[in-house]
Amino acid sequence: MTEPAQSRIGVTGLAVMGANLARNIARRGVPVAVHNRTAARTKEFVEAYGDEGTFHGAESLEDFVAALERPRRIIVMVKAGAPVDGVISDLTPLLDEGDIIIDAGNSHFPDTKRRTEECAANGLRFMGIGVSGGEEGALLGPSIMPGGDPAAYAEVEEVLTSIAAVVDGTPCCVHVGPDGAGHYVKMVHNGIEYADIQLIAEAYDLLTHVAGLDAPAIAAIFEEWNTGDLESFLIEITAKVLAKTDERTGGPLVDVILDQAGQKGTGTWTAIDALDLGVPLTGITEAVFARGLSALRSERKAASTVLAGPNPSAAENRTDLVEDIRQALYASKVVAYAQGFAQMRAASQANDWNLDLGAMATIWRGGCIIRAQFLNRIRDAYEEHRGTAAGGVGEGSDIENLLMVPYFTEAVANAQDAWRRVVITATEQGVAIPAFASSLSYYDAYRRERGPANLIQGLRDFFGAHTYKRIDAEGSFHTRWAQDGTEVRTDA
Repeated sequence: MTEPAQSRIGVTGLAVMGANLARNIARRGVPVAVHNRTAARTKEFVEAYGDEGTFHGAESLEDFVAALERPRRIIVMVKAGAPVDGVISDLTPLLDEGDIIIDAGNSHFPDTKRRTEECAANGLRFMGIGVSGGEEGALLGPSIMPGGDPAAYAEVEEVLTSIAAVVDGTPCCVHVGPDGAGHYVKMVHNGIEYADIQLIAEAYDLLTHVAGLDAPAIAAIFEEWNTGDLESFLIEITAKVLAKTDERTGGPLVDVILDQAGQKGTGTWTAIDALDLGVPLTGITEAVFARGLSALRSERKAASTVLAGPNPSAAENRTDLVEDIRQALYASKVVAYAQGFAQMRAASQANDWNLDLGAMATIWRGGCIIRAQFLNRIRDAYEEHRGTAAGGVGEGSDIENLLMVPYFTEAVANAQDAWRRVVITATEQGVAIPAFASSLSYYDAYRRERGPANLIQGLRDFFGAHTYKRIDAEGSFHTRWAQDGTEVRTDA
């Protein structure tokens, strides 16, 4: 390996994701400076991977910065939160005006917006980019969601698009929008991932405890499902996980894995932001709650001996049930994506990001965790509705909800009978399906012209004088419920 006088880009933070990203860049023929807070880690990295490309291993930040051509381009790959702020603080006095700091971790988008302003005050350009695909994606080709100054992106675009996954000749990387837009889109991606995984887990639970199938049989079902409209990375790896034999017991590995799901917070962030925006995000939020409930294992163990439930019985027609679950899974998946894209649309309006939602579907088709054939349908829908509308939303902005796109309208209509049967069967058998059931309830609530919120508003007016609107008159009204019962107009 011959070290150049200067490297085109730098990566600081050489844990697995940072190391694999640096290797991916170097494999494309781009000289890379690498640095880690622990110098020994930098030395180990260069010794292990130095033959994969041209690296400059820097023991100090000063050496790291000096190894970079100008304007300096630095990718920060450290744990989200205070560690990112610490690296920026250490780098700032070493950099010059116009240099670019790129946070490629899972940072919360408000932090990215703040850091953008703080760096600008110091003459630096800051970018927050979402990177999806895990360890393998970082090395072989992730989905990349860059946010920040378009001019700064133009200076790193060639590198980022060269290392991204490619689908149908298109790199899975596109400039998302200013300040925190990139990390926001990555956050919603992760939220959809939560819902997707929860729906798969509920399907597995039904196939196990209602259909009475074992893990190898369910693995075969998921493998078959992966050849149809459910084809996706998550369905593919579900079949592999279910088919894995445990070396200790000789049985399915999944049967000895503790039923407690971990989480790193991005799903929670997504749900909280949806509440702030007023976007009904039922599927993703239920998926977050389900992980929280899974963590209460000791409580659940005690409750299982005390709380009553129905007497389970075997499914009468296992073949029909399996097909019903497949259709329910697909319909619920449509709802999860519809909610996620509606949330991005609302955030784009609230933050004036002008998001191109069709482009988000395009770059999620490869590299990322939720990559799926399904995303081609979403991309096509936005392509058919291409055209910029007012309100800070970009291309395809006249799609308020994907459920209203003819393909998805028809797909869910065709699946709804099976979907309802699954929810009924699960309820009768005492199997929890929060994501399936909440998705169906969302669908039923969204398709109704008139719901029960009129009573809610009447109650709010009774106890809090919050007023209400009428269907037959303009303006806001209040009834003097505890006085003479008369109605008065409050905006006259």
